[in-house]
Amino acid sequence: MSSSRPGITTADRRNRLGIRHRLAPSAHGTTVAEAADAVVALHATDAATIFLSVRARLTDTGADTGPSVGCGTEAIEKALYDEVAVVRLLSMRNTLFAVSAELAPYVDSSTARAIAAKERRTLVKHLREDGRGLDAAWLAEAEAAALAALDAHGPSTGSQLSAAVPALRQKITVFPGKKYETTQGVATRVIRLLAADGRIRRDRPRGTWTSSQFRWTHCEPWPALPAPEARAELARRWLYAYGPATEADLKWWTGWTLTETRKALAAVGPDEVLLEDGSTAMVAPGDTGPVPAPEPWAALLPGLDPSGMGWADRGFQLDPAHRPALFDYAGNIGPTVWWNGEIVGGWAQRPDGEIVWRLLGDPGSEAEQAIAAEAARLGDWIGGARITPRFRTPLERELAAP
Repeated sequence: MSSSRPGITTADRRNRLGIRHRLAPSAHGTTVAEAADAVVALHATDAATIFLSVRARLTDTGADTGPSVGCGTEAIEKALYDEVAVVRLLSMRNTLFAVSAELAPYVDSSTARAIAAKERRTLVKHLREDGRGLDAAWLAEAEAAALAALDAHGPSTGSQLSAAVPALRQKITVFPGKKYETTQGVATRVIRLLAADGRIRRDRPRGTWTSSQFRWTHCEPWPALPAPEARAELARRWLYAYGPATEADLKWWTGWTLTETRKALAAVGPDEVLLEDGSTAMVAPGDTGPVPAPEPWAALLPGLDPSGMGWADRGFQLDPAHRPALFDYAGNIGPTVWWNGEIVGGWAQRPDGEIVWRLLGDPGSEAEQAIAAEAARLGDWIGGARITPRFRTPLERELAAP
């Protein structure tokens, strides 16, 4: 191994995370799009995650004085649904993410288009196997009817669309003749496909900001870009936000094939650096220098937050002994407590609204005081809302018990 490669220490990696992920107070942003771009994409499977991830990365101005200014829930909703500055896309790893409108065409062309095509092939296959004469032409008519209903009635939930469009009330038999044969309604599948194609997007949900019962609205698809160009741009941004990182990390994060991952990296031309354990990793071109340490910072991040989900290997930020408490069986991270770029514990909200947390080590009295203050601020921000992660982890379940 050549010693001529620039070295990046674990402390350097944590400094990068604090500053580039906008978690250190001095690095906080002022718009929801800034928060999304800082981590490339915000996890959006759980409705509350976007709000809590953004809240951790923005300056609290105390009032909404301009476009998306501040980190209150109203400002975040404004960015998502009025300004459409940040949008949800079914994309990396066939998972729902929220990205800035500026980045959306790259995510769409690099990742979402292929997912949408696969979704369509699968649904058409199920329609044909059902044996009722349903096919791609029937699906196209059902989609057109759903879009016409949205144009006529405005933003609508899936139930409202089904009431307005008879085709969406159709049921089909999936995997006929197999022991796992089942009957499904097509409404959810058709809506998912329209969303994957970028022809509809999620609008304000019914209920509060923690609700996942979204209304849907008709929209124009994102402009198509050459897929290799889009993958290269996404890889470049990811390297800046998450580097040092490896080819395996990028392949896991995106869900691309190994060939697609390698071609994207070749187009970017990353620099190679030497890590403390003697292994090598990649950074964006020219990004080999140390990053100044920010002020000490504490954060309580939600389950699935990108700062804990950005790498396949998270050893630089998490003691492997603590992983069983903080992850579920499928590898989803739960709510975490951070101190200066390291995951040091977990947190939860009890049924009475209290924010409770537990350290998994001893980061020191300064850390404990800062974490306690951050937990109090988070509790005030959440107010009367109740947060239960969609993917529950052992420590979160234990802490949340009344």
